[in-house]
Amino acid sequence: MPVPPWRAPDRAVCHGGPVPSTVSLPDDWPAHPDRSLALNRMGSFDWDLATGLMHLDAAALDVFDTAPEAYDGRPDSLSPRVPAAEAARLDALVSSALKSSEDTYGAYFRIRCHDGRLRWTHTQGRVMRGPDGRPYRIIGIVRDATEELSHSAERLGLDEERRRQTSVVESTTAALAHARTVRDVIDALGDAHGLERLGSMGMVMGLVEAGRIHLVAEGPQGSFVPGTRYTRVDEQYPMSEVVRSLQPRFLDSAQEFAQDYPGLWAKISYMDISAAAYLPLIAQARPIGAIGLLYQHKDGFTQDERNLLVALGSSIAQSLQRAMLLEQEHDLAEGLQQAMLPRRIPPVPGGQIAVRYRSARMGQDIGGDWYDVIPLPCGSPSAGRGGGRVGAVIGDVQGHDTHAAAVMGQLRIVLRAYAAEGHAPATVMARASVFLHELDTDRFATCMYVEADLSTGVLQLVRAGHIDPLLRTRDGDCRRLPVSGGMPLGLSAQFGRLEYPVTTVELDPGETILLCTDGLVEQPGADLDDGIQLLTTLVRTGPADLQLLADRLCGVVDERGGDDDMALLLLRRDVEDPPQGGGRFRQHVAPGDPEALVSARHMIGAAVRAWGARERVDEIELVADELIVNALMHTDGPAIVTLRVLTGAARRLRVEVEDRSSALPRRREAGDSGVSGRGLMLVDRLADDWGVEPRGGGKCVWCEFAMA
Repeated sequence: MPVPPWRAPDRAVCHGGPVPSTVSLPDDWPAHPDRSLALNRMGSFDWDLATGLMHLDAAALDVFDTAPEAYDGRPDSLSPRVPAAEAARLDALVSSALKSSEDTYGAYFRIRCHDGRLRWTHTQGRVMRGPDGRPYRIIGIVRDATEELSHSAERLGLDEERRRQTSVVESTTAALAHARTVRDVIDALGDAHGLERLGSMGMVMGLVEAGRIHLVAEGPQGSFVPGTRYTRVDEQYPMSEVVRSLQPRFLDSAQEFAQDYPGLWAKISYMDISAAAYLPLIAQARPIGAIGLLYQHKDGFTQDERNLLVALGSSIAQSLQRAMLLEQEHDLAEGLQQAMLPRRIPPVPGGQIAVRYRSARMGQDIGGDWYDVIPLPCGSPSAGRGGGRVGAVIGDVQGHDTHAAAVMGQLRIVLRAYAAEGHAPATVMARASVFLHELDTDRFATCMYVEADLSTGVLQLVRAGHIDPLLRTRDGDCRRLPVSGGMPLGLSAQFGRLEYPVTTVELDPGETILLCTDGLVEQPGADLDDGIQLLTTLVRTGPADLQLLADRLCGVVDERGGDDDMALLLLRRDVEDPPQGGGRFRQHVAPGDPEALVSARHMIGAAVRAWGARERVDEIELVADELIVNALMHTDGPAIVTLRVLTGAARRLRVEVEDRSSALPRRREAGDSGVSGRGLMLVDRLADDWGVEPRGGGKCVWCEFAMA
């Protein structure tokens, strides 16, 4: 009986014997291996590790549902076909095989077809190693595993496990994505939710520091095992071993743990640990630390669990390195900024000052917030007066980086120099704006500058795009203090708008002015006015002590965890009896500057009231104003007004107005219809005594008033 033709090849192939010459066979028999692979939805790959190129034959590209022209020989070209979670698991599997002594690996994974469907695939690879044991090539196959996993129960089981593993990867990665510090990483992994995700009862983590491992988190109770806080890399500890070898260490039983690490086991045996996994944390090909996960009631680790933990170890390492770099950058920027802030605040006669600075919560770069307190000279062209005269500055350079901090340092020094030279507040602000513009930087700055004479309580405020200050009264009430403003520093020079109006107010004894940057009042999703209103309430209900009040406001910022830096300056005028002598006030009034004239009038009245001559304040203001206006009208230069208290048997207040003209004033009758000529008559009627003195190239007109 003849042999059926469909049986002859099978018999020949199965038994390996000769094929009878009488049997008729196809011309392409036996089939080429490539055809056999293709017909069974199986393709091959050849991966050169040195160049990173991977050859895929046509059948393999078909398995990946990828056209030949869409593949350029690099594995990354397949990323649209492989979901991220599957890719992370495959990378961890291959990485583990390359680092270990294993020569083969295999895994099931899913690919996403062009139509969006997920399809099961299987890969098998063999690692080729050189004489030195280093891997240089991987040769393997990929095949469509849809039919293999068609059984519903098996497929559902694999899907459920895959979903669980994917969930662990995604949830852990999501938790680590928000970690900005090493402590954030530890908290994300070590809290109840993190340990639950990993199925662990406790975690230990160590960082490599100068040949030692520094434990930064240990044990389910959070306490450190004695003698393990710092250990050498060459000691017999599991964490030291994984750092040395760069390989994970899985301890499948308590017996294995006790046998391999008896010293450590003796200290932790009370924890009833049944298994442990120690993973090296590797970033940029070097170990930065290690993590250990401790388990109870667990009997070893499956291959999938090992692959999952290795993949998580890689993700943890990247997050930890990012956190360490952020901390280093933050510390550098904060150190730079702190070095540029005043090291100490000088004591101010007649007042109290409290300053605070808080950087943004970790993970945000340092910005350009600053404060400064500048002792001002006595006898400067602008307003050189007696003790208790200071300049108070609060400002904020745009941006949150080291460049903003560097610009802040330069701007602070320049503004301090202009103020210390004695320039008027508006001039100080205008020159600072020009300086910032000429720095050729893209940054601008907001600023508030206050020139304060605490002996009289007179404040001159200039605002450059900054938020208004707050004023707290002696009885504890608090309100916003509106201040006329100009453009931010840098922008006003750029647009040629260097005019900065000066707002003059009087600070009564016991009153406090609050200057701050917007980090104290801004909250995400809230209106700025609402933030200022909240700050007003906090100041109103805060403690009377200045330092305690500053601490409370900073505590609110710390609790809120704002995204911006914050600088705070509180200035309070002391409550004391009026001086019995020695008070002095001096100011230049430039011609054609009506604001300076108004400011001088205001400060003269404040000084007179502060020095105990309140009942004569109207007379003194009127006389001083008349002398200043005469000097400005009849000379070509500024008027210099000086008030001082003369001590002696009878206290007297003396007003002096100097100008550059040597021509002496003369008293004349104005007539019935005259509009001038009454100035000296007014001085003669109101002052107790007056006169004229030559002063170098000019003269001084003076008058005196008796004080009670």
